Amino acid sequence: MFAPWVVEEMKTAALRDKRLNKRLEVILDQLARRPAASIPSACGGYAETAAAYRFFDNEKVTFEEVLQPHIEATQQRMRQQSEVILAQDTTEMDLTRPEQIVVGAGPLDGGSRRGVLLHLLHAFTPDGTPLGTAHGKAWARDEHTPSCSTMTSFQRVATPIEEKESYRWVVALQQAQRVAEQLPETRCVCVADSEADIYELLAEATKEPRHSEWIVRACHNRALELQPEEEAGPVEETSDDDTTHRYLRDHVLAEKVLFTQTIKVRGRNNKYSCDRRSRRQPRESRSAEVEVRAACVTLRAPWRRDRKLPDVTVHVVLVREASPPANDVAVEWLLLTSMPIESVEQVRQVIQYYCVRWLIEVFFRTLKSGCRAEKRLFEKLDRWLPCLAVYLIVTWRTLLVCRLGREFPDISCEAVFEPAEWQSVYQVIHRQPPPATPPTLAEMVRLVAQLGGYVNRKRPDPPGPQTVWLGMQRMHDIALCWQIFGPGAENPG
Repeated sequence: MFAPWVVEEMKTAALRDKRLNKRLEVILDQLARRPAASIPSACGGYAETAAAYRFFDNEKVTFEEVLQPHIEATQQRMRQQSEVILAQDTTEMDLTRPEQIVVGAGPLDGGSRRGVLLHLLHAFTPDGTPLGTAHGKAWARDEHTPSCSTMTSFQRVATPIEEKESYRWVVALQQAQRVAEQLPETRCVCVADSEADIYELLAEATKEPRHSEWIVRACHNRALELQPEEEAGPVEETSDDDTTHRYLRDHVLAEKVLFTQTIKVRGRNNKYSCDRRSRRQPRESRSAEVEVRAACVTLRAPWRRDRKLPDVTVHVVLVREASPPANDVAVEWLLLTSMPIESVEQVRQVIQYYCVRWLIEVFFRTLKSGCRAEKRLFEKLDRWLPCLAVYLIVTWRTLLVCRLGREFPDISCEAVFEPAEWQSVYQVIHRQPPPATPPTLAEMVRLVAQLGGYVNRKRPDPPGPQTVWLGMQRMHDIALCWQIFGPGAENPG
């Protein structure tokens, strides 16, 4: 028997063969039960392992087709929400193999590593509950395509956006608009980090009709379109203050402080020692008091050889640490958005929605560390990509269990776990028969996490994804023994 959520998630699968649809359910169920295990270990035998590898080797099975039923199920979950955050981001999937190159994998940064790039548009509720992937694209770089580092600035500007790798941000935004159009009762907000600060994306986002809101963290201090009265008169009569206000950051800094707020800043390490950008510098975890300002500005369109871009009017929210500690990088977010900023509460909402974006980084970390998607051994890329699509679904399910335990702690655990799962885990942890009434979801998540190494003492922080996914693997084995040999056995004799 498959887990009920697997059947529900895959009910719209259409792989052009009913046997492939059924095999997809089997593989998803097996890999979800043991996400960190190897495929042979998760499948549990030669016949099942061979069937899984034949499935991934089938030409009818692609990354897009495996992921499509999950995308459709995600849209159904989005339909039930009044507001949804669509976070988009890119990550590198490193497939470097010292002993054998994966056929079809492309160069990553510098060319010494091999792999693919994965760009996702993932749906979350405003409180951070993952709803699933709404759009996904995985691709390998061409060996002979020139990179931005080898092109002159004129060549980069003259190249059409459709021919650049960064066009993925525009495509994901367009997909967010299409999804939002199909869900008129749900307010969708597409959120992206500073890598998405591309003028073509801003021009696309401000087109009418607009079906979704958007937030992009600014990377560039863009020029502003001057008002007619600012353009009049000789330049020498323009004061220094007026001149500085011709650029985005300085213009917003001149606005009054709306409010101050204390936030928690997550520490980070410097990924590359040669990266001098302030937003990539290492820092310690700490609390920071930030000042918040907001403004409405019109950005001056940059020159493009192949088209004339329009000036765009956007709202801006600046979150800035006025007095950072010595020898540490100040916190500063310059957020461009279509969301209203007329009131303090609306400005707070922009910041809150942007903060949800970091959960897609948690998703990527779980995909790589928890599901070990990069470590799956395939000789060819077109076999590995369908497997990646399966692990995207497994990763979503793992994070969902963690988040539901935090957001809905008092509901019955049977909303997520089968009776054999919670009963067997309860008896293993407490060394006594399970109660007649199922425990709450929060209690059950902590029990599962204890199987993965979580120390369940009196502590305010709930279990994280790592202890939960490790615990879920042991839970499935324990539940299987419970059903075959224990009180849950159908024929105990």
